[in-house]
Amino acid sequence: MKMAQSEVFVGIDVSKAVLDVAIWPGGASFQVSQDREGRGALVRRLKALAVSVVGLEASGGFERPVMKALFDAGLTVRRVNPWRVRRFAEACGVLAKNDRADARVIARFVATLPDEPTRPNPQAEKLAELVTLRRQLTDDLTRAKNQAAHAGQALIKRLAQRRIQRLKLDILLLDKAIHAFVAADPDMARKNALLRSVPCVGPVFAHTLLALMPELGSLTNRQAAALLGVAPYDCESGQFRGQRRIFGGRRAVRDVAYMAAIVAGQVNPVFKKVRTNLLAVGKKPKVVIVAIMRRLITTLNAILRDNTPWKVA
Repeated sequence: MKMAQSEVFVGIDVSKAVLDVAIWPGGASFQVSQDREGRGALVRRLKALAVSVVGLEASGGFERPVMKALFDAGLTVRRVNPWRVRRFAEACGVLAKNDRADARVIARFVATLPDEPTRPNPQAEKLAELVTLRRQLTDDLTRAKNQAAHAGQALIKRLAQRRIQRLKLDILLLDKAIHAFVAADPDMARKNALLRSVPCVGPVFAHTLLALMPELGSLTNRQAAALLGVAPYDCESGQFRGQRRIFGGRRAVRDVAYMAAIVAGQVNPVFKKVRTNLLAVGKKPKVVIVAIMRRLITTLNAILRDNTPWKVA
């Protein structure tokens, strides 16, 4: 692919304190602080360059204020998959890994491999903050419970139990806040009702999809499965015939979908039949769960696309 000489592409490596920025072609780079003043300086500099696309990776939420500043300035933004960028760097012979090098690789990646730009979705971003915090607190709760269960000293057990109670209250508070946030937005409330119409889709799974997979409903079945990370890929070379494998996707969504698939195989008549049939032909339990996850996400994608609640044919 040959790009026009006038096109300018930018890669940004995002961290908590600073933004490392690289320009492609040319290789120029600079750094700004990760605060309102720094982001303002970044926008002014990029607008003066007439940038075609700005690429950045997901970075635990630190990328959100950067993306908002870029969207508000009318710049085209792509949030790229870190795994794909790393493989691209290796293919290009770039073995060094530091913030400045990563920014250059991202800029080169968006210049070489065009894709659909990320669309601004302020409501989904706000919900994502709440959903992400809930997941973090749930992980903390699991660790606290394990600590309490294995503590050898009364003081440690008592402190762990106190932390458990505090975390439970915080999660309950967040659940109420998430529910209110979704209910207050007509589009989210509609989508939430459609998702919840499927037996086995609870509030946590529905809210996670709305926050972290807002594209659902506008994707092909293959795209939906790939975005979740459950699309099977061939593992073959020459005479070798390996098992098909899954990888990539959005892990935070996939972890919740995994639990939903387990429930689906037990309580939803359609997915229960899928589970029974696959086990009957000797499929391994985890393979069965992944198959249900794939069927579930494509079903939910179709429900949102057609704006039609769940019904058993």
